[in-house]
Amino acid sequence: MSAVAKEHRMGASLLRLHFHDCFVNGCDASVLLDDTSSFTGEKTAGPNVNSLRGFDVIDDIKTKLEAACPAVVSCADILALAARDSVVALGGPSWNVGLGRRDSTTASKDDATKDIPSPLMDLNQLISAFSNKGFNANEMVVLSGAHTTGEARCQLFRGRLYNETSIDSTLATSLKQNCPTTGGDTNLSPLDATTNVLFDNAYFKNLVNQKGLLHSDQQLFSGGSTDSQVTTYSNNPASFFVDFASAMVKMGNLSPLTGSDGQIRTNCHKIN
Repeated sequence: MSAVAKEHRMGASLLRLHFHDCFVNGCDASVLLDDTSSFTGEKTAGPNVNSLRGFDVIDDIKTKLEAACPAVVSCADILALAARDSVVALGGPSWNVGLGRRDSTTASKDDATKDIPSPLMDLNQLISAFSNKGFNANEMVVLSGAHTTGEARCQLFRGRLYNETSIDSTLATSLKQNCPTTGGDTNLSPLDATTNVLFDNAYFKNLVNQKGLLHSDQQLFSGGSTDSQVTTYSNNPASFFVDFASAMVKMGNLSPLTGSDGQIRTNCHKIN
């Protein structure tokens, strides 16, 4: 994964692309489609606009694959493999990626707006958003551990920074320098304040110490039903890795198109 070696944040971005693909009508590469006259794609939906990245990396991979074996590997499979390889490149666990997904011929901005969990959600809303996709609360917690890497924009955590008390005061003070009360909306801060480049269990240690960046992060350790799960992962990186790998396999299996459904796009941005 030379792209991840070149820019560590790209690993988080490729993992997120797979997640934002699978949560909207299954793992069908619908997230990659540009708008057409017949549908508005997912790129401009609230959870995606100005924040999804890595399209160029997927395009590079696709170009090489099409040259080597045309019309064999789908864009959806590329997303699944790139997510796994990104996690491994950052020091995280590996898992077996089943292949054979096909690519959608349409996309839905409305579904992306509706189905992708928001960083402003409370615990019960997070549990519900993941439950809608067949994940239990434990799986929601372990998948949130993907926030051990990557960055978030100031506009997504400003409310937590200035209005919530469940945040470590030293962390809050340092974050405020990069995220003022007004302006600086797109300024980035690491989701994991301690080891942002590594895929490890520090995200959960941070939550125990009230160092979650997003409201939705800290909700996982806020006196609710998921506190014990967070504590377990904060003390046991091996169990986090095992459970994360299992949950990623399950996510990669969300409603794939197979057989004669869909197609194998030659260009990930548009249907054949």
